[in-house]
Amino acid sequence: MSKHYQSKHPTMSFPMFSSPWLPFILFILSTCVTATQDRLPRLSPIGRTFLHNAEAISSPISDDFKTFYYNQTLDHFNYRPESYTCFPHRYIINFKYWGGANSSALILAYLGAEGPLEGDLNAIGFMTDYAAQFDALLVYIEHRYYGKSIPFGSRQEALKNASTLGYFNSAQAIADYATVLIHIKKKFHAKYSPVVVLGGSYGGMLAAWFRLKYPHVALGALASSAPILYFENITPHNGYYSTATKDFREVSETCYETIRDSWSKIETIASKPNGLSILSKEFKTCSPLNSSSQLEDYLWSMYAGAAQYNHPPRYPVTRICGGIDGSPSGSGTISKIAAGVFAYKGNLSCYNLEPRNDTETDVGWRWQRCSEMVMPISTGNDTMFPPYTFDLGSFVDDCYQLYGISPRPHWVTTYYGGNDIKLILQRFGSNIIFSNGLKDPYSSGGVLQNLSDSLLAVHTPNGSHCLDILRANETDPQWLVKQRETEVSIIKGWINKYYADLEESKK
Repeated sequence: MSKHYQSKHPTMSFPMFSSPWLPFILFILSTCVTATQDRLPRLSPIGRTFLHNAEAISSPISDDFKTFYYNQTLDHFNYRPESYTCFPHRYIINFKYWGGANSSALILAYLGAEGPLEGDLNAIGFMTDYAAQFDALLVYIEHRYYGKSIPFGSRQEALKNASTLGYFNSAQAIADYATVLIHIKKKFHAKYSPVVVLGGSYGGMLAAWFRLKYPHVALGALASSAPILYFENITPHNGYYSTATKDFREVSETCYETIRDSWSKIETIASKPNGLSILSKEFKTCSPLNSSSQLEDYLWSMYAGAAQYNHPPRYPVTRICGGIDGSPSGSGTISKIAAGVFAYKGNLSCYNLEPRNDTETDVGWRWQRCSEMVMPISTGNDTMFPPYTFDLGSFVDDCYQLYGISPRPHWVTTYYGGNDIKLILQRFGSNIIFSNGLKDPYSSGGVLQNLSDSLLAVHTPNGSHCLDILRANETDPQWLVKQRETEVSIIKGWINKYYADLEESKK
């Protein structure tokens, strides 16, 4: 952190927020940095709309999943008395496929990310789809501060101020995972069971980092759509939106051109005395638009999400462009854009463009962005989006105003690495699969080339965000089936080598 930021924001003198003000803080947060947040796409293996195999996600959770709580240490890296405070840390186990105690069968562990576990149990099909092949014990571990894994007794207390939020970071989270996995191996008599961890998006980053930091706990890691290089200046800042633009342009040049030209036309109409009313009518909004930026933020987020989660068989980018290009002859640019919204959302009586209520993921991820997960995402002249530059100074100011702390934009690469990754990681890293779909905008910050014989990049030209770890579907294209089979084959190789080493060690 530069001296400018340190001197401008003397952290210790900033007044902390008290819990009665939490709703007000969140209101200020959502209103003062809305544009910034909309231009920083979410990290999650599951998109909000056009979910792959959506019926699996909404279906009831199987009785095979058993819930447990571990008495988790608040602070793994300090010996102050308060560090020994504990909180109930949720983990869920599926025993259905397990080879049993003392069998040395695989433990396949899903590392939860920025949200509660419930949505992942059915959606992350890689776990259950391949468990039988490994006689695997399936373990799902929740990320601290999400779901039911809340320190300090309540979410309100946990989010109270920077002092209680200070224990909310990736290093503490992966230390949590290590202690839970060691506990499980002891509890269920699985001393010699190898552990392979997996995760998607931010969870994919955690999986890769876990293997690097805790190689004595995890034999290997499957890191799906993990943009571990989207920090500092390792990846071009416009990588995400350049890829998203390419996705639309490959589907339809005219669709791309319409979207690219629409932003200025929205501004022109909005500047008229009744401009917002015209736009509200055109887009059939459920309530009148209050600004042009409200519409622009909605569209920006919609296009980015469609590109990121462009999963088969729905392919939302194709659906949006189908609506835009299929609008009646003579339609203007704005009517075409509205047709794209209607095609994406389906036939509704009206369309709600109001900002949605914050979820616990939104609230938690804001803190994580404002502390360590500083990903500088911008747009450039080569995209279909308006010019937008991630400004670190403004971001620091916003975060300091919200929490009384300044982000640490260099900490991720300091603690986990990332710069010159091939040169460095091949000398000490092993057994990590970096999987990506090249149509996923976040793949621009992923590892796309093998770093060594055991640090492997598995990617598909047509894949999207975390698609490989989602539940398999009969309609899945062959390239997706092959990607998963390749990953399973690599994991089997790790396990066979481990079993051979285990036998040798017993002689």
